[in-house]
Amino acid sequence: MTAFYAEEIIYNLIPKEEKKPVKTVRFMSTFKPTVIREIQERKTAPSKTMGIPKLYIPTPREFLRKHANEPKLLKRNQGMKKPPGLNVPERNDHPIMGIRSKKDYISTNVAEAIMAVAKKPLRACVDVRKGDKFLLDDSGLIQRYLHKKDFGVTPKYIKKRIMDAKKAQEESDAYLQQALMQKGLTRLSKAEKEKIMEGLKKNWEEINHEYQSLSVFLDSIPKRLRKEKMEVEMMQLEHYIKLLEKHDIVYISSV
Repeated sequence: MTAFYAEEIIYNLIPKEEKKPVKTVRFMSTFKPTVIREIQERKTAPSKTMGIPKLYIPTPREFLRKHANEPKLLKRNQGMKKPPGLNVPERNDHPIMGIRSKKDYISTNVAEAIMAVAKKPLRACVDVRKGDKFLLDDSGLIQRYLHKKDFGVTPKYIKKRIMDAKKAQEESDAYLQQALMQKGLTRLSKAEKEKIMEGLKKNWEEINHEYQSLSVFLDSIPKRLRKEKMEVEMMQLEHYIKLLEKHDIVYISSV
């Protein structure tokens, strides 16, 4: 088996400089100083792996004793408030003897019984002979409030509220009328409004009467124009009448 070798070149005999590969910038964490510090602390205390860094470690002499972890109760006088003093006689106190009252309780009770007002029996009803008793006063079956003097009378606070609302409305109307008068607007009274409506209706009836008397056959341009003019006038009058009937308050400009 024949081996094949590359051809020898004289340039390969010239020594060449080795090119070192350029290393990229290595990533450095911002927490590196913190990690180094924690590692150093663990080296100083290798048994501390969890919990607070500076934890107190008990010595062998401070071993756990019996009932050490049980909650301790307070003593009898520790943490308790002093009870308030009671107005009770002491054990050594003696009652005062020999005091008698001159009040005649029998006569007093008799006088109170004579002067007392007789108790009115409660009104009640029973369904059957041996049934339960039901009081009638609070049952709603008796019309108690119907016979009161002020039954059906408007309360004072409602009258006051109505008067206040009426006064506020009058003040608002006066202010509005003053503002409209400054702008050159005057309010029509009811009589003037009715008079204007009567005049508009009368004009509409006159034009309608003339419109009805026109000939059916319109053979000339003047007749056609007259009919169209009367129709426009009637429509305009109808529009004004509807406006006056729709609105109760009407203002006209004096400018």
